[in-house]
Amino acid sequence: MAVDQNPLEDRVEEISGVVTRIVYRSDDTGYTVCSVKPAASQPAIRPPSLVEPEKHASDREITVVGTCAALWVGESLKATGNWVQHRKHGLQFQAENLTCMAPLSSEGIRMYLAGSNIQGIGVVIADRIVDRFGDDTLRIIDKESKRLLEVPGIGKKTWERIRQSWDSQKAVRDIMIFLRSHGVGAAQAARIHRQYGSDAVALIMANPYRLCREVWGIGFKSADKIAISLGIPRDSEIRARAGILYVLETMTDEGHCFCPWEVLVEAGQSLLDIPSDTLNVAIQHELRANTLVEEAGNIYLSALHNAEVQMAKKLRDLLNTPQGFDPIDVGKAVPWAEQRMGIQFADAQVTAIRSALSQKMCIITGGPGVGKTTIIRALVDVFRARKLITHLAAPTGRAAKRLAEATGGEAKTIHRLLKFMPVTRQFDHGPDNLLKGDVFILDEVSMVDTLLMHSFLQALDSKSHLILVGDSDQLPSVGPGNVLHDLIGSGAIPSARLDVIFRQSQQSMIVQNAHRINRGESIEQSDNGTDSDFYFIRTEEPDEVVRIMLELISSRIPGKFKFNPRTQVQVLTPMRRNQLGADNLNTLLQETLNPEGIALNRFGRLYRSGDRVMQIRNNYDKDIFNGDIGIVNSIDLEEQHLTVDFDGRAVGYDASELDELVLAYACSIHKSQGSEYPAVIILMATQHYKLLQRNLLYTALTRGRKLVCLVGSSKAVHIAIRNNNTTLRRTSLARRLHAPLAN
Repeated sequence: MAVDQNPLEDRVEEISGVVTRIVYRSDDTGYTVCSVKPAASQPAIRPPSLVEPEKHASDREITVVGTCAALWVGESLKATGNWVQHRKHGLQFQAENLTCMAPLSSEGIRMYLAGSNIQGIGVVIADRIVDRFGDDTLRIIDKESKRLLEVPGIGKKTWERIRQSWDSQKAVRDIMIFLRSHGVGAAQAARIHRQYGSDAVALIMANPYRLCREVWGIGFKSADKIAISLGIPRDSEIRARAGILYVLETMTDEGHCFCPWEVLVEAGQSLLDIPSDTLNVAIQHELRANTLVEEAGNIYLSALHNAEVQMAKKLRDLLNTPQGFDPIDVGKAVPWAEQRMGIQFADAQVTAIRSALSQKMCIITGGPGVGKTTIIRALVDVFRARKLITHLAAPTGRAAKRLAEATGGEAKTIHRLLKFMPVTRQFDHGPDNLLKGDVFILDEVSMVDTLLMHSFLQALDSKSHLILVGDSDQLPSVGPGNVLHDLIGSGAIPSARLDVIFRQSQQSMIVQNAHRINRGESIEQSDNGTDSDFYFIRTEEPDEVVRIMLELISSRIPGKFKFNPRTQVQVLTPMRRNQLGADNLNTLLQETLNPEGIALNRFGRLYRSGDRVMQIRNNYDKDIFNGDIGIVNSIDLEEQHLTVDFDGRAVGYDASELDELVLAYACSIHKSQGSEYPAVIILMATQHYKLLQRNLLYTALTRGRKLVCLVGSSKAVHIAIRNNNTTLRRTSLARRLHAPLAN
């Protein structure tokens, strides 16, 4: 028994009733807390001897806690277990066995239909359907659905939506029940149904490991649970091959492009607990299948090996191919740009501009406040004056928007520049359909991973002029590789580093402290007190960190600085999970900043109109990408649909697609890359110990444009600044740039 609760009596009881509310549900484990109204036929529930009878009347709702494959409001529930007194939540019925079935009463059917995410049915329509068909409602919907046309307000289109949604719900429920018995949660079941439809169970039983390759959000461990429970031997070839691929994919998630053979085998043994000989055979099978590539004792996923090889080749081609336009007179261009912009460039800026104009390919790097944006503006002005077709791009929508605002021209995400085609799942532009243009400028290149840079370079004409801009001291890309760092480190590509902070930026404590962090120095507070743009509020206790953060975002920052807490203040934290993780913080922030209004509950998450949300995977059909942030601007409960405003573009989501959206009042520092916010609250605590690194704190600080509030432990901040031992990523790009062309 958990330490938070005490059994009141040893006797086992059975209760039955109607589920009136899902208080909490874990999609991963099936653990559920629900409110239940006792059935009229339920024998009088005997109050435990330690509880006063009036607190346990049988006509009151009771709280039931247990594990169930699938559960909806309105369903009938039977549970056996005993009563416990939870220290925080009071009297609960702890169910050892919990089963649910279709609602039996009209009242239960009403609640079930109104709350079961069936498109076309809301509270009003649910009432009308039950008024018409009574206790026979569910049979009518299931077997004679066309009779729903007898209900006022249901036409042919609504009937078709209800029918399709009902059939889909039934299929998902069947999959849920099958998967729950194998330890898989409801959100994952919905994704599996979306991928495979009614064939899901048969396909999984034939090869459960296909799940981790074909269904987003389901990894090897979930697939392995199913496989083991289905009787697939632990030392089988299919398990060994799937495990090897999982280990490599996990390493690419950590940023690596390859893994030494012996390290791969050791990791496979640790994961699978099978002999090394079995794993070596599995690797050989994958090499013969061209899924993997071996080079100098290192194992690559074939796509990453090809990307590195082709990137190096294309970069050499770019460097060695004459550009497609006449050289620019740098001696005239620099003073012309100075006069046009009304400024005088610093020596380092002049050097960078000269390099970018005279070299076929150039990298410009540096921290905040050193003039990178000014240089981009100057270069764009010069290229436009020469009537050169100039394309601007960045890895994220927000970064592209900032680039467009800074230059007064059009800027696109790299995905949109390459024109991803949802039908073929490929980019329209590539080796056989090159991008048309004279000059290409990419910003925020530290965020660009190996696969995306490869796709971009393959679509580039070798005569094109290429300028890469980014801050190599920020966190590297979320995806595999360390492209900007490797390109600079190779020495093969001309690079200009800016390190002089300009006068207007010298007044900013955000900029000053960012550079201090980068040099390994302690951060400082401003002597101006309340007029500063940077504040460090020191506290060691996580509870106090949360309290201060909520006070800052709900009252102090809006009151003094007039920032809208829902749309202009971003909370950043190193982690997703635990008390100071983004998941928990978002729940608290939603309750604080947006506690009321129409809400849609799906996959254990509550979405309200006005919520800030983030897309967490690339959705090419919707033209929305991982990390894009928007505001929920409408919710239709009857259609189980919501609409999100992404920077002026409305994008719709059905309930089944909401596993792609998470609340974004708080997000991880990694997820904030490429974005800037008017105000940022950064949380740092020693419980984040494993993640505390200099580039993490540096990246977080440089996300704030006008205000940064750092809340947390002095010790944690000190650890982060001192820790410059970032994990080296296993990549070969720098080496390949110096290798013979035959490689």
